[in-house]
Amino acid sequence: MCRILGSFAAGADRPEPAQLAAVSARQRHGGPDEHQVLSGPGWSLGCDRLAVTDPRGGQQPYRLPHLPGVLAVLNGEIYNHAELRRALAARGHRFPDLCDGSVLPALYAEYGPAFAEHLDGMFAVALLDLRPGSTRLVLAVDDMGMKPLHLHHDPHDGSTRFASEIPALLAFEGVRISPRDDALDTVLATRTSFSAHTALDGIDVLPPGATALVRPGAAPVVRRRGPRRATPHGDTQDVLRHEVRRLARADVPVCAVTSGGLDSGLVTALAAEHARETDAPPLHTFHLTYRGRWPDSEAAHARSVARRARTVHHEVAVDPDELGSLLTRTVRHLGQPNADPIALSTYALFRAVRENGFTVALTGDGADELFGGYDRMRAALAAGPEWADTYTDALSAAPRLVREHLYTSHYRAYIADRGSAADRITQELRSAEAVGADRLTAMTAFETRWRLPAYHLRRLDHLSMAWAVEARLPFLQPSVVTHARSLPAAARTGKRALYEAGAELLPPSVLRRPKQPFTLPVAAMLSPGGPLLDLVREMLSPARLVLGGKIRADRAAKLLARHLDRPTPQAALTLWSLAVHELWTEVVQGMRIPVGCAA
Repeated sequence: MCRILGSFAAGADRPEPAQLAAVSARQRHGGPDEHQVLSGPGWSLGCDRLAVTDPRGGQQPYRLPHLPGVLAVLNGEIYNHAELRRALAARGHRFPDLCDGSVLPALYAEYGPAFAEHLDGMFAVALLDLRPGSTRLVLAVDDMGMKPLHLHHDPHDGSTRFASEIPALLAFEGVRISPRDDALDTVLATRTSFSAHTALDGIDVLPPGATALVRPGAAPVVRRRGPRRATPHGDTQDVLRHEVRRLARADVPVCAVTSGGLDSGLVTALAAEHARETDAPPLHTFHLTYRGRWPDSEAAHARSVARRARTVHHEVAVDPDELGSLLTRTVRHLGQPNADPIALSTYALFRAVRENGFTVALTGDGADELFGGYDRMRAALAAGPEWADTYTDALSAAPRLVREHLYTSHYRAYIADRGSAADRITQELRSAEAVGADRLTAMTAFETRWRLPAYHLRRLDHLSMAWAVEARLPFLQPSVVTHARSLPAAARTGKRALYEAGAELLPPSVLRRPKQPFTLPVAAMLSPGGPLLDLVREMLSPARLVLGGKIRADRAAKLLARHLDRPTPQAALTLWSLAVHELWTEVVQGMRIPVGCAA
């Protein structure tokens, strides 16, 4: 697991070392163990390494003596690297170590840009082929988009630059900061940036399962690969057990995140079972809560899961007075607005994981998307012909009527003319239904292709790596994905298959409880005297909103007043989302911050 960076331009000079050092420094928090950047005329390739597999080997960029001119860097983990190494060795390739990424130059030599089709894991790979007659840059990310890669192409000079994180990409000279005009509407309509776009014009993220080919001076040509299929064996519990055990193996300490819900509870129970059966030390689990008395605490449920699984449990209590500082840090690390208050909890949780000496953490992310676990899915299944609108509105931080009420006339007209991200989502769902997909399949396809990587996985990657922790996701491995998609709709609706898998593994209280996301009690914390009120009030001051020209300050003030008089989760989320966007507009202007800023 690492942070990677690089540039590719035709006929350009060698990039300045100071510039490359500045780019690397912006994401060094994710790769504190080793740093190296190589460069030549018109190109650079670098890595900040978090040493997980073969910590003593695996120096990046990867190079093999018998393949001069082929260099590669990797962010992520390749789980089938031992299998690939044996097959490549049989073809005459030799490797200096047992690191997973060391196979990449040889794999590329055998298969060219199709090399990524042979990788099983979570990865963002950049590979430079500098051999005479075949000069090109190849970029690839895993099928589910677990590891993001951000790109900028300058059409004026033909250069392409990339980095694991947006702040690092912005440190390249020539990458200009230009917030998208529709970013506010997209955040309020979907809670984050949608599809392959980011909130910054000119910066995209490589879509899940995509490979980009860059020729000298040309724009990246992006194509989606077919999904890597696996043959699952057994029922849901057996398939998940196999993946948990596979991902629990590492050359560094491994723990699990335990929210107190079904998904993370299953991963915790199976990982603890594996530790006992292999005579490994007991599994450590981590749960985040907040000091004081707050509604919807899951701490008791997490303790129940940990007791049943016999783990060493860590209950991390964050001081609410720290939330303002946490928000600024999370917005800076993400590089774009994400309206889910879970971002603060995620950042604080992985801080505790790292401070307790763990480098790898197993999580339950991805289960809801694959197994139909969201309330919005059930509501859409029960809705009438306008089910797609029902589903899309449930994605939002502010329903459509609220958004249009808050917008200035100018901004409302702009969105009406251009179209909202919500309109595009609704159209995609209706189009899927029109060609024969059932509602659940249409929603699951949207969730896994666009919503999951943009909303959850970018946040998980950035905020775990902010503390140099590798988050591993058993639910998003090929065998589990294939298994989930093969189940009948009834087994996928409401995660029925997962509840059956957990019947013998989890406490009855956890199996019977209603679904609850791991998040921050923002409605309570935004009430009178709450720790978030002053921050939100400052972000939504009339002076700020008038300057932005998109939100009517008087209506935002009335919404806040109504919420303080009678707090509601919906009003709180709308106010929170507006505040996050306003803070992001401030932070993004200062992203050319001094090198060495602390995490």
